[in-house]
Amino acid sequence: MTHTVEDEQVHDVVVLGAGPVGENVADRVRAAGLSAAIVEGELIGGECSYWACMPSKALLCPGIARSDARALPGLRGAVDGPLDAAAVLAHRNEVVGDWKDGSQLDWLDSIGVRVLRGHGRLAGPRRVEVVNPEGERHVLTARHAVAVCTGSRAVLPELPGLPGAHPWTSREATSSQEVPGRLAVVGGGVVGAEMATAWQALGSKVTVLVRGGGLLPRMEPFVGEHVAEALRQRGADIRDGASVTAVVRDGSTGPVTVLLEGGDHVEADEVLFATGRAPRTEDVGLETVGLEPGSWLDVDDSLRVLGTDWLYAVGDVNRRALLTHQGKYQARIAGAAIAARARGEALPDAGSWSAYAATADHAAVPQVVFTDPEAAAVGLTLAEAERAGLRVRAVDLDMTQVAGAGLYAPGYRGHARMVVDLDREVVVGATFVGPGIGELLHSATVAVVGEVPIPRLWHAVPSYPTLSEAWLRLLEAYRG
Repeated sequence: MTHTVEDEQVHDVVVLGAGPVGENVADRVRAAGLSAAIVEGELIGGECSYWACMPSKALLCPGIARSDARALPGLRGAVDGPLDAAAVLAHRNEVVGDWKDGSQLDWLDSIGVRVLRGHGRLAGPRRVEVVNPEGERHVLTARHAVAVCTGSRAVLPELPGLPGAHPWTSREATSSQEVPGRLAVVGGGVVGAEMATAWQALGSKVTVLVRGGGLLPRMEPFVGEHVAEALRQRGADIRDGASVTAVVRDGSTGPVTVLLEGGDHVEADEVLFATGRAPRTEDVGLETVGLEPGSWLDVDDSLRVLGTDWLYAVGDVNRRALLTHQGKYQARIAGAAIAARARGEALPDAGSWSAYAATADHAAVPQVVFTDPEAAAVGLTLAEAERAGLRVRAVDLDMTQVAGAGLYAPGYRGHARMVVDLDREVVVGATFVGPGIGELLHSATVAVVGEVPIPRLWHAVPSYPTLSEAWLRLLEAYRG
């Protein structure tokens, strides 16, 4: 039974969810002089800190470093052995603070944000009820805004036998304390590709089951081809057009059998389903303000929920770009908009690329996929640009034409593509795949966001001999 333990508390802003997005909303409104409270039912720091970005990269980096070293003369023999899996897992545990959030709590305290642990739900306009783990009920009122920053969760398909098979989702895949001998990965998106890369490097025999035609289907087609080829060369079994019909497990921890359409099957010790995300909005009180529980929340470019003047939805819950860095960007925009409106301002500069508009969500979303080789992209693919009705030209580059690639590793393999809007003569998209390629992405992001004309980009001279000379080669090919 719950009971109210204190009178209603009033703050300028109340934030539901203390992941990176919620933390940044609270930080931005506090920096603007507003009071803020934040509510979290799990670990402060959220999915990214404990079950996504940070632990996944801690698992991936050692394998990628070993692969890079093996490609270099003078190092190959020194790194021929397997990874020390126990050391990698211990380092991952350290990176996530052993799933303790004291340091995150200390930071929120240091900036003057009130933290309430427990389950928070809307209870009508500008009101939030919080039930803490002891069953005590707190009532919060927001003078200006409530921000829903509760993120997303993994979705499991409805398949015979799946609940009893205890499948991995992204959370189990990034937090497992043991290396499975055999791992089946269902799904070829970012989570599937990264976790296949990580666990294969740690010693698992990996099978990837892709229902469609290849890995990383939302990127340029050549990206998935490069990543799949590298996984296969290291021993992974990548099966395209593989549709799962059922899952059977021997007991609670025994071997898993993944049944496929057509009668084939895959045997594994664990099975990871990386098959999509859903908003964590099913129990946050949306029905009390006329919205559908469990739905994605539609917002304007200031991240304000359509049809309201006080409710904001920031990060994954609005489905604009399910990426931590993009959610934090949205949080900065939302914080600025909330503060301006609290001052009575009408957002005088609220057009595209203003301080109050998350324009990059539409035009310049950057993403690095930490597979081996890495993949990175920003803006539009060629197909997306053509569907948008732009008159575009794609310029492609084999990365072996870049001197720095051969120095990075003999036999370097990679590819780059630049998509140019011919009417404005600006870059609207760029994609790279290859070892160490992720660090090229921010230059591409600046070019796309800044709408830098191609003639001006010609004067941005890349240093020799770096991978960044890919830009020079792309521009040379464009100019002929």
